[in-house]
Order: sequence, then C-alpha cells, then structure tokens
Amino acid sequence: MLTYSAPEPAGAAPHHAELNSPPEPCLACPRHAQLLDARQQAGYWKAMHQGALARLTAAQQEIEQLRAQLRLREHQLFGRRSEQSTSRPDHNPADPGDDRAATTDAPAPKRRRGRQRGQASPRRRDYSHLPTTTEDCDLTDEQRRCPCCGLPYQPFPGTEDGELIEVEVQAHRRVYRRHRYRPTCACAGRPGILTAPGPAKLLPKTRLGISAWVHALLDKYAFGRPSHRLLQDWRTIGLDVAAGTLTDGFRRLVPLFEPLYDAIVAHQQGEHRWHADETRWLVFVAVEGKAGYRWYLWVFRSDDAVAFVLDPSRSHATPEGHLGDTAEGILNVDRYSAYKALALVKAGQVILAFCWAHVRRDFLGVARAWPAQQRWALGWVTAIAELYHCNERRLEVREDSEAFAQRDLDLRAAVAALEARRAAALAEPGLHPAREKVLVSLGEHWSGLTVFVEHSEVPMDNNAAERALRGAVVGRKNYAGSGALWSGRLLAVMLSLLGTLGRWRLNARAWLTRYCEACAAAGGQAPAEAERWLPWNLSEAERQALAEEPARQDSS
Repeated sequence: MLTYSAPEPAGAAPHHAELNSPPEPCLACPRHAQLLDARQQAGYWKAMHQGALARLTAAQQEIEQLRAQLRLREHQLFGRRSEQSTSRPDHNPADPGDDRAATTDAPAPKRRRGRQRGQASPRRRDYSHLPTTTEDCDLTDEQRRCPCCGLPYQPFPGTEDGELIEVEVQAHRRVYRRHRYRPTCACAGRPGILTAPGPAKLLPKTRLGISAWVHALLDKYAFGRPSHRLLQDWRTIGLDVAAGTLTDGFRRLVPLFEPLYDAIVAHQQGEHRWHADETRWLVFVAVEGKAGYRWYLWVFRSDDAVAFVLDPSRSHATPEGHLGDTAEGILNVDRYSAYKALALVKAGQVILAFCWAHVRRDFLGVARAWPAQQRWALGWVTAIAELYHCNERRLEVREDSEAFAQRDLDLRAAVAALEARRAAALAEPGLHPAREKVLVSLGEHWSGLTVFVEHSEVPMDNNAAERALRGAVVGRKNYAGSGALWSGRLLAVMLSLLGTLGRWRLNARAWLTRYCEACAAAGGQAPAEAERWLPWNLSEAERQALAEEPARQDSS
C-alpha cells in the first residue's frame, strides 16, 4: 500500500496532526491521477443529477399548471354556464384545510325543473286587454239530429266559451290619396292648385313607414337578430325589401337619435353611482394607427340610465372621457387595471367597489382546475354565499334603524372573520400556488371589496353591468360586429336608448313609435328639445301611457 508524507520545511517542528490528514495526490503517480479524475467525474455527475432533478421538478410543476389551465379552459368551453353553487350536501365549509379529492364526495341531488313541491301554482296570465274577435261554433244539421230516430235536438240556453291566442303578422300598403282643390276666386297670390299634405314620413323619399323602421330597429338591437334574417322573415309574409334599402335607412336614422344619446351621457355624468364593464366588439373598418378590427363596447349603468360607448381602445381614457372631470361617486367594476388607473380614482373623486362575484369565480376556477383543492375552494365559495346572505338580511330592514344596526354589526363581524380567515390561510407553510394566488388577489382588493359595508346602497357585485351587456353579446354572436363606423355609432346609441327605457320599464315599441312620429312631424329630423322624450323628463301620465303594458291600461 502506498503512503505519502510531504516533506517538512527546514527548521520547522514536525506536525503530527498533518500526518493523519488525507494525502495530497501526486500527479506523477498514475493511481493518484485516476483518483483525482474520479473525484472530478463524481462532482460533475452529482451536479448534473441535481440539475436534472431541478428541471424535472420544474417540468412537473409546469405540467400540473398546464393541466389545471386545460381543465379550466375545457370547462369554459364545454362546461355548464350557470354559476349556481355546486357544493355537495356533505361539504363542510368549516374545514378549509381538507385537501381530499372531491371525487370521493356524493353528487348533489338533481333539482327538478319547473314548479317545486310546496310552492304555489303561478297565476294564470290575463289577456283581456287584447283585441277580441268572436267566432260561433255550431253543429251541422246532421249532427243536430238523433242518430237513432232522426228527431232534431232542441237549442239549450247558454254556450260553452273558450279562447285561443292568435298572432297574425302581415305587411300592407297604406295607400293615401291627397285631394286637390282649385280656387274659385280671382285673388292674387293664391296657388293654382291646393293639395292636401300626405302623412309625415320618418325618412323622406322612402316607402317604408314608421312601423317598419321601428320593427327593424327592435329586431336587430333589442332581439339581436341579423338584418338579413329580418328580410328573410319579411319575405315569408310577402314583403320583399332590398338589403341596401334597410342599410341606407339605418344610416340616415343615426342623426335622429344622437341628441338623445348625448343627453343620456350628460345626465349620467350628474349621477353618483355607476356600474361599468366592457366586452370585445368587431368593427370591420381599417383605422389608421390601429391593427386589426377588435374594438371594445363599454357599458355604464346608473340608477336612471344606461350608456354604451364603442371605442377602439380598452384603456382608462374611455371611462375617463365618459364620466367627465367632475364626476363624484362610487363605481362598481371588476378588477380590470384600467379602472384603477382612472384620474378620478387617484384624485379620490370616485371610489371603486370591486365585485364579489369575480372573487367567487376565482375560487370556483381553483376547484375546477385543481381537483385536490376543490374542497378548500368550495369552502370559500360557501363563505362568500354566507356574506351575501348577511348583507341581504341587513338590506331587508333598511327602514328599521334598530334592526338595521344589529344586522349591520353581524355583517361587520362576518367581514372581519373572513379577513382573519384569509390572513391565516395565507400564513400556512407550504401553501399551494393556486391558493396563494387567489388569497393574494383577495387581499390586494380588500378595500374595494368592502365598500358595501359602509355604503349599504352599493351592491356587492357588478352583475348589473354584465346583465346590461347581455343583449350586445347575443348580437355579437349573431352578426359578428359592425361593418362601418356609423353602424357602430347606431349600435351604441340604440343599445343606450333601449337599456334606459328598460330601466324605467317603458314599452320600447310604443316609445320608439311616438318618438319617430315626432321626428316625422319635424320633417325627418330630430325634434327640437329631443331630450324632453327621455324618461326622467316625461310626465307621470306620459310614463303611464308608455308603460310596459299600455294596451291593458288603454282598455280599462
């Protein structure tokens, strides 16, 4: 066996401790060279192995993230659209740390459709306000005789009556004859022939009357049907209208409704509570400086009005331009960063109230994407539902100050408990990334999520804005978008008008008919002081006449 001792320097005392230390390799010795090479190889492969393990761990984490994202996307594409709770009966929301897979839980019993057991039957609808035609149903002479002896039956007093509801749609020509008169005197300055004026037209030099234009506007912007399908429907009743006639008519209608739209925006700027949201909208027009055709349709809903804004940008400039520089109040929004960048928010003029429905969707997303985290996430969904319930109980007794104060304390206690639960969950060691993400977001938006506590008039969510966008989304699915700038303008104007009429529960067809008649009387232009036709400027009697069921009131 080879031994090696390094020579001691001259005059130095021998160090016996160094005799027991590992010998230094001698490069001249082949075995020592092999030992050195083996050590180097071991260190190299150990480092390579550690690097491979790190990459494998990172790859596994990335795969889990991608699988979670895939499960979420599959649910978004193919899953049920309803946001009703999917919690199971045996789910315990008080156990947020239970990570058992939800596949071991029993599915919730399926709710029977229609009227539930124990509920009262719905009241039969009344159609007595509709026009009535009477039809006599009688037996034939043969049927009024006895089949055995042939003697006739005698009439019996009274009738057995019933009714059917029929809908008949037909196009007709309204032929008008303008009578002419000639003077019988010799007075100077008189016309030779005096002709009676014809009926006022909404659009001069067109044969389509007001009822046709009102029907076309409602069909597209209230019911979301493409214009070419309306034209196909009209052909089934014998009315063949060229597509260019309808398109050109829509273009000429824009100036008639724009004054109303401007008045809606001005009125909304003077209010103090709004809901805002946005969705994509295609405008197939090449705009300098903008790539592609994706625009954005913004909605602003307040107590009195609904206003839509179609803009090529999704930046904070759009809500800033709509609300103006002097707006003050509370804006219900989702957590989109453009709202946080509003100058009104930074100046303290507008307070952002964030949406609890979006927070709930975050936890539902965790439950769908990460099966092992489903029980934990659904526990938070249940806690949010309890928070909604506490707020609803508080609002039920808003007029009773004593009861309101007590339930307000209950709500504040529930909010504080939820905040403590969030802090405790976030402090847990080894927190799952999916949990951490939603909890951090919850903490960052907590001040905006609790605005409703101090302001009981503020809703907990932004569902009102999402419901206001529903009609536009239906239209987008049916006719993709707008093919011209004026078409996009008409879309924003009509959606704003129809949404505002809906806020006041006015019959859109009756209102549009009367307003278009006023435009026709003004020579095919917007009437003077058009804002007088907006709901808040109408008298109580006018609003009653234009209510959702004016025919029933007229018949009484």
